Amino acid sequence: MLLHASRPPGQAQVVPRAAGRPRAEPASQSGPPSRLVPISSAAAQTARRFTAVRDSDPPKEVNLVRIAFLTAPEGVEQVELTEPWKAAEQAGWNPRLVSTEPGRIRAYNHLDKADTFPVDHVLGGDTSDGFDALVLPGGVANPDALRMDDRAVAFTRHFFETGKPVAAICHAPWILVEADVVRGRTLTSWPSLATDIRNAGGNWVDEEVRICRSEPSTLITSRKPDDLEAFCAAFVKEFAAAQS
Repeated sequence: MLLHASRPPGQAQVVPRAAGRPRAEPASQSGPPSRLVPISSAAAQTARRFTAVRDSDPPKEVNLVRIAFLTAPEGVEQVELTEPWKAAEQAGWNPRLVSTEPGRIRAYNHLDKADTFPVDHVLGGDTSDGFDALVLPGGVANPDALRMDDRAVAFTRHFFETGKPVAAICHAPWILVEADVVRGRTLTSWPSLATDIRNAGGNWVDEEVRICRSEPSTLITSRKPDDLEAFCAAFVKEFAAAQS
């Protein structure tokens, strides 16, 4: 499935760079596949080891891996959604955009409005049934809203309870803290979350990517958009291992 985006009316195609954030790439007029920046070479090399599967017509003999991308209706950091999404697609998997409301979610380039994306699955009284792994993009407002929603917290927690891998970047570990799944784990995040993670019983480290294989579920975390190359490569490898 392609992640189709809509740009805000009248918005410039290139967003000025904010401190500590990567520069947004120029947007074209021809739709999201060509507009999005190619995934990192490391992630692509890992992805090429797996059979590419089109969402529109998957071979019947292939058990298509479904990856939930959980976001709030507004506030997700766009590059932290679109780059992992492309990594999942290039691995031959089926990414699905999950949110708390129907319609479209609004992404941001730091503090500036960016594109909108259609929701595939609206949380109800959901468990993680029907999904094989979870990706939690960041953005400050995004996980802050999700951790206040009981459905989103329960959905996230169920991946850990059922031993399914989870990847979270930047501010996304806030929802992991709320779900009480960082206790006894080592992870990284945007630095301002370090105290919250420690208070929740986790061990915070300042690393580009951290893989924690504590039972029952593997957790992959990174700090910020600059870490996306390592983040995508790591979660593709770990998600693939979980399906083998």
